[in-house]
Amino acid sequence: MNAAPEPATTDASPRAGLSRPGMVILAAGGVVFALLATLNCGGYRYGVGDQAAYIPQILRALDGRLFPRDSALLGGQSRLFLFDKLLAAATSVVPASLETWFLVLYVATLALLYTGLIRLGSRLLASGWAIAAFVLAETLRHRITRTGANTLEGYFHPRQLAFAIGVLGLGEILRGRPWLAIAAAALASLVHPTTGLWFVGWIGVALFVEQPRLRLTLGAAGALGAVAGLTLIARGVVSLDRMDDAWLATLAGKDYLFPNQWDAGPWLANLLYPVVIGATFAARRARGLVRPGEAGLVAGCLALVAVFLAALPLIAGRVALLVQLQVSRVFWMADLLATVYVIWWLVDSSPSLLRSFGGHAATASVAAGRRAVLVVAAVAVLATVRGVYVLRVEHPGRPLLTVGLPADPWTDVGAWLQRRTPAGTHVLADPNHAWKFGTSLRVVAARDVFIENVKDEAMSMYDRRMAQRLAERRLALGEFDQRTPADLQALAGRFGLDVVVAEHDLTLPELYRNPQFRVYRLTP
Repeated sequence: MNAAPEPATTDASPRAGLSRPGMVILAAGGVVFALLATLNCGGYRYGVGDQAAYIPQILRALDGRLFPRDSALLGGQSRLFLFDKLLAAATSVVPASLETWFLVLYVATLALLYTGLIRLGSRLLASGWAIAAFVLAETLRHRITRTGANTLEGYFHPRQLAFAIGVLGLGEILRGRPWLAIAAAALASLVHPTTGLWFVGWIGVALFVEQPRLRLTLGAAGALGAVAGLTLIARGVVSLDRMDDAWLATLAGKDYLFPNQWDAGPWLANLLYPVVIGATFAARRARGLVRPGEAGLVAGCLALVAVFLAALPLIAGRVALLVQLQVSRVFWMADLLATVYVIWWLVDSSPSLLRSFGGHAATASVAAGRRAVLVVAAVAVLATVRGVYVLRVEHPGRPLLTVGLPADPWTDVGAWLQRRTPAGTHVLADPNHAWKFGTSLRVVAARDVFIENVKDEAMSMYDRRMAQRLAERRLALGEFDQRTPADLQALAGRFGLDVVVAEHDLTLPELYRNPQFRVYRLTP
């Protein structure tokens, strides 16, 4: 016999008629969420990570003279992306600096994610304590095992914004608002196609299960999507070509591209998600606790895992499109739903468990309340301690917020290049400068760069020609610190280099010097 249903979930959204104190608590919770999320990311920074690809594209959209040599490399990743163009257009309407825009968008992303988590949790969880524990758990930034996705980033990333919008769409499914869910999936795809795609699949399957009257419409939309995909393939915008050994050799540092090469650990970690989701849904259904829309939500999430498994042979076959889509990122979505369900087990399932063993209802309620408080306190302490450790121990001296580029010699030399050299200047620097000095030279100087290993490798995944370019340049340069002035001038003649940035003295015409770096002219 099924246990009695748990108390109806309280919708924590403002439309549910929250009192003024309730709104204050909700707003305070948002501040706490943003603070803990930022701490667990090691603080907010500008110009780092994947922004090394996005910022140059925005700068180029604002000034077409920039990056004449690197435009093909930068454009390979952004062929299907509109976000950089939209943001460039937005800066013309609201002429704030990119640093300001990115900070505002970072805060907006966290606000949307917080709202989405509240709205999702308020439908799947039965108590405010459980919702609080779920939101706090989502501040614990972590990499989805052996994938290219982190649950949070310490900088603005369109992928994170798309994820937040997608989470809002999931909440609309649970509220029986299919068109709002569809709109969220479409908007997520506009912001970041290779993240929004998975929400389109998740939300589409969920609505197919939950909304029979929309099945014909969803089927027609799926057919149109398939036709659009085939058109992109036919026009060469995306490719079904296989990646050859030379192409793959440039991607040796990307250990997440081929899940068919995972060992047992990543498989166990990632396949635990569908196990948790399936087992928890079965337990909730047996107790009569499944909420409207939940079956579709589970079906859509498990469908994403099925897509991943179906894609494995094509990924193993090195089909470029499937490798570029990084299908393993679907486990980021599974991580979200599994976290909701784990919190349900820890907080909300206890009254049903106790009653099923014959416990007294009042005793069960008191025990459940104590357990809920302990779980929330434990997750809050964990998120706080871990966040402080990440910021103060793993990254000592780093402030919580670095709104612009840091005031250091590297930024100084980049600013000099931006002020004092023509827009088309081609710069040679240490190929590992981004991780050595903190920021890509394309960001700090807005100039073409011969090699930036970290991002060039990532972007060459989208274009075989760019992979060939990277391999050729790596071979030609060799060990940067061992190149003589004659070597550097020969390299300049071959590749059209104009200046070199070095940390040591060279017998070349010096253009600029600061306490750490020197800029030398390579051309006569």
